[in-house]
Amino acid sequence: MALMISYLHILTLISLFNPLVQTVNFSYPAVFNFGDSNSDTGGLAAAIAFPVNSPNGQTYFLKPSGRFCDGRLIVDFLVDAMDLPLLNAYLDSVGAPNFGTGCNFATGGSTILPANAASTSPFSFGIQVAQFLRFKARVLELLAKGKGLEKFLPPEDYFKKGLYMFDIGQNDLDGAFYSTSEDQVLALIPTILQEFESGVKKLYEQGARQFWIHNTGPLGCLPRIIATFGNNSSKIDELGCVSSHNRAATLFNLQLHGLCRKLQSQFLDANVTYVDVFSIKLNLISNSSQYGFAHFITACCGYGGPPLNYDSRISCGQTKSLNGTLVTSKPCNDTREYVNWDGNHYTEAANLHISSQILTGKYSDPLLSDSMQFIFRSKF
Repeated sequence: MALMISYLHILTLISLFNPLVQTVNFSYPAVFNFGDSNSDTGGLAAAIAFPVNSPNGQTYFLKPSGRFCDGRLIVDFLVDAMDLPLLNAYLDSVGAPNFGTGCNFATGGSTILPANAASTSPFSFGIQVAQFLRFKARVLELLAKGKGLEKFLPPEDYFKKGLYMFDIGQNDLDGAFYSTSEDQVLALIPTILQEFESGVKKLYEQGARQFWIHNTGPLGCLPRIIATFGNNSSKIDELGCVSSHNRAATLFNLQLHGLCRKLQSQFLDANVTYVDVFSIKLNLISNSSQYGFAHFITACCGYGGPPLNYDSRISCGQTKSLNGTLVTSKPCNDTREYVNWDGNHYTEAANLHISSQILTGKYSDPLLSDSMQFIFRSKF
């Protein structure tokens, strides 16, 4: 395993000194998003009636919006930067959703590998890709009938001109740690990425040409992971994060970066952009006070108090009897002071910071054009 990691480091160093010459335009007529709860805008809540209740959504939407957050997600800020409306979830059929500028196939709990009976979400990456294929076929069928649905559906050329965004893989690593050793988790990564590569190639065959791929974040810094795996101080790093989970995320990202470069070399008429979200999130956690956050590892909405304010027995917003006492998992007074929302996900304030860093272009390969500037219309 050590030999494999060393080899990957060498490949990565070589690639960094031989950057792709293309720059990426960040203005698209539509966005098609694939992922898990980090970019789910209502899919899981609609599909299996998963409870994403109050106080989720309280900061921006002022009510639950299907998002695992107090407000907006990274994907919300990114589409906003393109002057596009927020993405409707593919699985949310109530309320006459408008898919004219894209569609979101992400669902909370989703994995890249096929789901099993124990999975939170049955909508693994392969299923999400299959849903896209159905979506595209149905859109073209309806447009051909010419029944005035054009204002609700993307034109045919949007499927080629649109941006295909991905933020998935965290749950594959997360789930594997509950039943296997760290070495076994690391050994599983190539299989995970083979499945991801297969799905991306299917989208390319369907005309997708603009790919925007987020790597996975520092899994070991989530309060839930620390509460579960961080009881032994020898397993914790200087930030208080679980070392094994961050090592797995780092190796996953190295191999994902290599895959992105491989795909770019194969898809000569496409743009494949790798986005280093891990570095942005880890920098935020490491230097939280510099960015105006008072708490980097404490959940805003949770139970138990510092340092983690997380209890696996009661989720954000729940009222439950614990040890004979009725307690409620309540949100903090000011979500802008917290990086973490509920022990698993980031606050809107953190998502805004992460998005602004993504749009500097410094964390992308290939780099975004230096001439591109974005203005966030902050709703705080």
